[in-house]
Amino acid sequence: MAHKKAHLPSKTCPICGLVFSWRKKWQLNWEEVKYCSKRCAKARKAQRNGPV
Repeated sequence: MAHKKAHLPSKTCPICGLVFSWRKKWQLNWEEVKYCSKRCAKARKAQRNGPV
């Protein structure tokens, strides 16, 4: 079975600039997804808290 991945929506990660595509695990909350990975989400929290 061939999959048509070219038609999936995509977003750009504000931390690393990577363009990432929709994934099935995000189907219920795609509008809330902001980061491409947990690593970038963690980096955002570190930026917001500033140096210790």
